Amino acid sequence: MKAYNVDDFAVLIGIDWADKKHDVCEHVLDSQKYHYSIIKSKPEALHDWAMSLKQRYPSQKIAVACELKKGPLIYALSKYTHLTLFTINPSSVANYRKVFTPSNAKDDPSDALLQVEILTLHMEKLCIIEPESAAMRSLAQLVEYRRSLVQDSVNLSNKITATLKNYYPQALEWFKEKDTFIFCDFISKWSSLTKVKRAKKQTLLDFFNSHNSHYAHVNDARILSIKSAMPLTEDIGVIEPNQLVVEVLIAQFRILLKGIESLDKTIKLAYKSHDDKVIFDSFPGAGPQLAPRLLVAFGSNRDRYNDASELQKYAGIAPVIERSGKKMWTHWRYSCPTFLRQTFVEWAGFSIRYSFWAKAYYDQQKSKGKPHNSIIRSLAFKWIRIVFRCWKTITPYNESKYLEALKRRGSPLLTFAVNS
Repeated sequence: MKAYNVDDFAVLIGIDWADKKHDVCEHVLDSQKYHYSIIKSKPEALHDWAMSLKQRYPSQKIAVACELKKGPLIYALSKYTHLTLFTINPSSVANYRKVFTPSNAKDDPSDALLQVEILTLHMEKLCIIEPESAAMRSLAQLVEYRRSLVQDSVNLSNKITATLKNYYPQALEWFKEKDTFIFCDFISKWSSLTKVKRAKKQTLLDFFNSHNSHYAHVNDARILSIKSAMPLTEDIGVIEPNQLVVEVLIAQFRILLKGIESLDKTIKLAYKSHDDKVIFDSFPGAGPQLAPRLLVAFGSNRDRYNDASELQKYAGIAPVIERSGKKMWTHWRYSCPTFLRQTFVEWAGFSIRYSFWAKAYYDQQKSKGKPHNSIIRSLAFKWIRIVFRCWKTITPYNESKYLEALKRRGSPLLTFAVNS
């Protein structure tokens, strides 16, 4: 990626963003003065401000620094070609402020000025916001929103489980998987043990069959359990409030499941249109959910990273090493895109089931007493190097070739796998 320096721009701008207004500090390079202004967060105000810059500095580049990588402000400014957007970590601005303001005094205009100073002194170290294609950006948001909705469904499922345990625990035994429409429809139709006990056997069978539950032994076991079930309590002071809450939660849960199902279809169609699909489909354990997330993690710009270590650090997979005097210690990397780190860690966990060497590596580290989470992060670290090579060379992953490479290098991992 192109490295910029201050001389490439006519003016440097720092924006301290907020919900309803943004404080702006503007510094023209051939002047010692700093101009402060406030712009509203409305689209019209942002457009007028961006176009006024273009009129004042025609055919010249303008550097804009902000403590954001995405969000309404970034989305609004990304479409203007005369603006080059730089992102500054909020903690960097906070620490820079503390150097010259020990009292911790904070003011929005002064923060905008600090961003201009950082931009002036350390531009070559800052990241530039270079948007991917519209299709890639759309897919990136879709997979992130899906992951968020899945977490919401888990939280809602836990609430439903906790509420049912108060008066109707048998329903949890009849349906092992809660994130299903059959579970939602069953609880909606029979929200208490008293109601379901009144149902006829044929009514229950018709319900199960209409939801594609055709295993006779499973349905018979459910019906037998329903007819012989003993109430946890008959206290209406317990049953009625919990029953009402469950009905509300189930209605929300059904809508959430339909939303996730709709997102899955949209993600599948969007993912199929990408040329790199064949690469990310080749990785063990990626599947229909994680393969699109891996594609988004790498993107389509192959000049974005020079080597795998840049992505390992950016994703928070590579640990941080600190040294002071004769001491050295390693710790978790705190500042990183959480969703990106989740993607690699979750996929590494799944890969153990489908990759021979990944399973061998996990067992090898486990035999050394390493904890599960540490092993998965280490495995993700290794996988990123492999995926990076496949991505750079536009080559699908081949497990057999990788095992042959390990054999040629005399990897102790294969020796461990054979002996175990």
